[in-house]
Amino acid sequence: MASSLSITLNSRGATFGEDVAFLQKHTDVIVLRDTKGHAKVAIVPAWQGRVMTSSAQGDEGSSFGWINRELIDSGKLLPHMNAFGGEDRFWLGPEGGQFSIFFAPGAQFDLANWYVPPAFDTLPFQSLSHNHSHAAFSSEFAVTNYSGTRFEVRVDRRINLLASGTAWHRLGLHSKRDVHLVAYESDNRIVNAGRNPWAKDTGLLSIWILGMFTPAPNATIAVPIQPGPESELGARVTSDYFGAVPPERLKVTGSAVFLSGDGKYRSKIGINPKRSKGVLGAYDADNQVLTIVQFDQPKGVTEYVNSLWKLQGNPYGGDVANSYNDGPPSPGAKPLGPFFEMESSSPAAALAPGASMEHIHRTLHLSGPEASLDAVSRAVLGLSLGEIKSALPANR
Repeated sequence: MASSLSITLNSRGATFGEDVAFLQKHTDVIVLRDTKGHAKVAIVPAWQGRVMTSSAQGDEGSSFGWINRELIDSGKLLPHMNAFGGEDRFWLGPEGGQFSIFFAPGAQFDLANWYVPPAFDTLPFQSLSHNHSHAAFSSEFAVTNYSGTRFEVRVDRRINLLASGTAWHRLGLHSKRDVHLVAYESDNRIVNAGRNPWAKDTGLLSIWILGMFTPAPNATIAVPIQPGPESELGARVTSDYFGAVPPERLKVTGSAVFLSGDGKYRSKIGINPKRSKGVLGAYDADNQVLTIVQFDQPKGVTEYVNSLWKLQGNPYGGDVANSYNDGPPSPGAKPLGPFFEMESSSPAAALAPGASMEHIHRTLHLSGPEASLDAVSRAVLGLSLGEIKSALPANR
């Protein structure tokens, strides 16, 4: 990245330095940074080693993560979920179904009965080590699913800030001097810490990484998918998590799915492992920020936990990638954020005692001239920025 590029703060709101200063009033913060101080990542150990936000231009640069200042400032803990925010947070799946760990046995699958387990909502992870480029954490806990199966779990989690050259290599491109870039990845491992194997007939867990980002009127989530017939690859998208998504907010083509990221309508999509290309994207046209999420997807593996909020005929026919746009859960109700999310999951973890599963989730933010970002989008997502910006009627 060229050090001579001017730093600008636009309609995204707070600078990275302002967000870090706010967080430090309430909790300990670990800040990773590159040697020039341009790329920075802020992590909160108390919130499960969560990446709260990042910057491509140091303390004065735009803060890319969504942070729930109102909730954090209140000092209160909420019963269902504490949406503190954060670009990369650790959860486990499944969320719904007979093997859900978010609903008590026999509960109705609705928002009133949905609770995030404290182990990855309010309880801290132990901080093991950190330096300028990484931070490592661990935790041990138990969760019980809707069918009554108890899981003893150990989590090992490491956040790595990627050097600029490494980040561009992950994108498969040569660096562009007029583009600011910050990139990091979370390396997440779960271990069966109990005495019994985790079996399909009593339920399995999966690693689930979710990133919350600041919505914008012209923010569009863009997910490339494998083209081909549904008879071979399944549905191009699952979009009925919270009911049908209006057509002006969701567009599905033979090779991509587009969802509004404006934070004004509660909706969620999912991509099955046969359709997924292991990458998600979002473009904020108002601020010229392209966000890329890459994740591990083992070749040929198709069993992923199903998180739909209902009893399921195929509890291992779930999604490897999801995206969520926040909004009021009912007319007149207050949204969780608002924010939008890009998410990835590991396969279902059928682990013997002592065995483990790993999942890597990588986030890259790029800002700069639209022509340069367009070249990145075409190469990584197979989509031009023009296609992304014009996909949804509200953004035309």
